[in-house]
Amino acid sequence: MSVTTRTELDRAVEAGAARLLELQKPGGWWVDELESNVTMTAQWMFVLEFLRLRDEDTTRRLANELLARRRDDGLWSIYWEGEPDRDATMEAYAALRLAGLDADDPRLAAARRFLEAHGGIGGTRVFTRIWLALLGLWRWEEIQVVPPELVLLKPWMPFSAYDFGCWARQTVVALSVVMHYRPVRPIPSERACSELDLGPTPRPRTAWNLADSFLRGYSSGRFRPGRERALAYGERWLIDRQELDGSWGGIQPPWVWALVALACRGHGPESPYLRRGLDGWKRFMVAEGDRLRPEACQSPVWDTGLAVLALRAAGVDPGEPALRRAADWLLREEVRARGDWAVRLPGVEPGGWAFEYDNDLYPDIDDAAVVAIGLNELGAGRPAVIRACNWIAAMQSRGGGWGAFDKDNAAYWLYELPFFDFGAVIDPPSVDVTAHAVELLANEPGYEDAVARGVQYLLSKQEPDGSFFGRWGVNYLYGIGAALPALEVARIPPDHPAMRAAVAWLEAHQNDDGGFGEDCRSYDEGAAGRAWRGRGVSTASQTAFALLGLVAAGEAGSECARRAAAWLCETQRDDGDWDEEHFTGTGFPRHFLIRYHLYRLTWPVLALGRLRQAQQR
Repeated sequence: MSVTTRTELDRAVEAGAARLLELQKPGGWWVDELESNVTMTAQWMFVLEFLRLRDEDTTRRLANELLARRRDDGLWSIYWEGEPDRDATMEAYAALRLAGLDADDPRLAAARRFLEAHGGIGGTRVFTRIWLALLGLWRWEEIQVVPPELVLLKPWMPFSAYDFGCWARQTVVALSVVMHYRPVRPIPSERACSELDLGPTPRPRTAWNLADSFLRGYSSGRFRPGRERALAYGERWLIDRQELDGSWGGIQPPWVWALVALACRGHGPESPYLRRGLDGWKRFMVAEGDRLRPEACQSPVWDTGLAVLALRAAGVDPGEPALRRAADWLLREEVRARGDWAVRLPGVEPGGWAFEYDNDLYPDIDDAAVVAIGLNELGAGRPAVIRACNWIAAMQSRGGGWGAFDKDNAAYWLYELPFFDFGAVIDPPSVDVTAHAVELLANEPGYEDAVARGVQYLLSKQEPDGSFFGRWGVNYLYGIGAALPALEVARIPPDHPAMRAAVAWLEAHQNDDGGFGEDCRSYDEGAAGRAWRGRGVSTASQTAFALLGLVAAGEAGSECARRAAAWLCETQRDDGDWDEEHFTGTGFPRHFLIRYHLYRLTWPVLALGRLRQAQQR
C-alpha cells in the first residue's frame, strides 16, 4: 500500500494554477497591465495639447499619476526603484508645468535643480527635444534631421526604412513627415518650462555631423526634388499600416507620432484615420483612483501563451474548458496577412502570432514560438502550428539566430547617426528569441538544419562567465531561463560544458534568501553593469527564470533548485499569487523597461510545475 503526501510544492503549484484560471478573461485570453514609465504619461499630455484636445479633468488625473510616480528625492526613474533618469524627469517636469504647476512649486524644486545640472532641455535626448519643440519650448533648428525621402528608398538601398526594426521603422517615417513641417503649437508662457532653456549642449563631433549638416541644408533649402512626393507617399505608407484598432503596431511611439504626422498633413477631427487612432487610445488608458496613465503596449497573446504553458506544466488537463477557450482564441488571433517582414521574404507564406490584440503587420518570432508550443501542449491547431514553424524557419538570420520581427535586421551603423540616441532602432538576433524558436522547432520533424544552426548560435553567445544575455527580459537570468530549456529540448545533455557553466553561474548568484533577482542596471556597459549581473532583490519571476534553467540542466534535485523553490513557496500569497513591483521585462535595454503584471504568476507556476514534473520522472 502506498501513501501519497501532498507537499508544499504541490500546494504552491495548485494554488498558482487556480489563481491563474481565475484571471482568465471571458473571451478566453489572459492579459494584465504592461507598465512602463512616466514618459508615456507625459507624452500623452503633449499629444492632447498639440491636437488641442486636452481637457482639465484628464490633465489633472495625468498630473496626479506623474506626481505619484516621483522618487523620494523628487526625481523620476524609468523603472521601480531605479536611479534618476534625465529624460523622464524632463518630460514629467514639462508636463506638470503644462498642467499648471508653477516653476517655483516645491514639488518641482528637486527636478529643476537636477535638470539645470544636466544642461536643461538642451541636455536631453532627441525624442524629448522634439516633443518640446512641438509646443514651442525648443528650437526645431537645433534638432538633427531625418528627411521624408527616406521612405522612397528601396529596401536594398542604404538607409532604407527597412533597415530599422519594425517599431522604429514606423516611428521614423512618421517623424520624418513631422520634421518637414516643424509644427509649433505654443503653450501659454505661464505653463512653459522656459526656465530650463539653457541653450544647446555641445555634443561630440563625428563624421556623421557632416551628413547631418548636409541634410539640414537640404531640408531648409528651396530645391528639394522629390520632397512633395515623399510626403504624400509617407502619408499613404502610414495610413496603409494603421491597424483596425486605430494603432500603429499596437505600440505607443509610432502611434502617437503617426497622429501628429497626419495632423501635419491636414487630417482634422473629421479624418477617419485620426479619429480611429484617437479612439483606440481609450482602451490603453489605465485608471487607478484619481490617477490616469496610458499603457505603451498590451500583451494578450504573450500573456495567454505563457499562461497555457504554465497551466500545462502545473498538470491542468488539456481538455479543461479554460484551456479550450484559450486555444480557440489563439487560433482566431493567428496572423495570415503579409507584413513588412515579407518585403525581404516575398515567397514565404504568412503564419504565427503578434504580441497585441491588433497587429497583423508585425507578427513576431517570440510569440509565434511560445503560442505554437502551447498549442502543441493542448493538441490543438496543428495546421496553424505548421504554418508558424515554416514561417519561423524562413525568418532565421544568417548567423543562425532569430530577431524578433525581421530577418537579418542588424544595421548597427545606424547607432552612429546623431539622431538615434533614444534606444534600440534595429532588431538583430537575440539569445532569448532564438531559444524559443529552437525549443519549438527541435520537437518538429524537418527542421534539423535550422535547429542545429540555432543551437550553434546559442552556444556561441554564452558569456565567458556561463550566463546568457537577455534581450527581452532582465537580464542574464532571463537569458539563462530561455537558453537552457531550449538546449535541453535540442538534446544537449546536462553534462555539456555550456550547461555546467550556466549552472555554476546560477549557483554563484543565488541570493541568501534562496531567491534570484537582477537589477535593470545589469544592462549598463562596463564595470558598472557587470557588478549588477545576476544581482538584485529576489523577485518571483526572476527566481522562476533561474529555476527553469536549473531544471533544464538536470538540477531539479539540487540544493540550489530546492532553495529557489522554497523561496517561491514561502513568498506565495494566500490567493496563490505573488507580489512583484520590480521591472523584469525589457523593451529596449537600458532605455525602456517593463513590468508585466502577470509575470509574477505565470513564470513561477511554469517553473514550479516543471520542477515537479522533473522530480516525478
